Amino acid sequence: MKREYISPERHKFYHSKAWLKCRRAYGDSRNWICERCGDAAAQVHHRVYLTDANLRDPDVALNWDNLELLCDVCHAQEHHGGGFQTADGLRFDANGDLIEAPRDKPENKAP
Repeated sequence: MKREYISPERHKFYHSKAWLKCRRAYGDSRNWICERCGDAAAQVHHRVYLTDANLRDPDVALNWDNLELLCDVCHAQEHHGGGFQTADGLRFDANGDLIEAPRDKPENKAP
């Protein structure tokens, strides 16, 4: 079960055709390489963070000058100043939403 950690307005934006098209085009233009460390990237980060107040401003929400392509580690570093996880059991999905991380299945080992 996915828990929501962002407002309904931002959740709707991150699933909109306009954002998905912009996100894909920006990532493709940067070959999905993290602009900070050079690893494989998965997050299109807004330099000026999106809020419910600036969400409908295309100069903030869809402007490539406000975007940066980041790997999960650099994205977590940006938002939380360290560590890959924000808290035990959480991670960022491809849209930048916080979601519950899949739990590791215990291996069946003989005693």
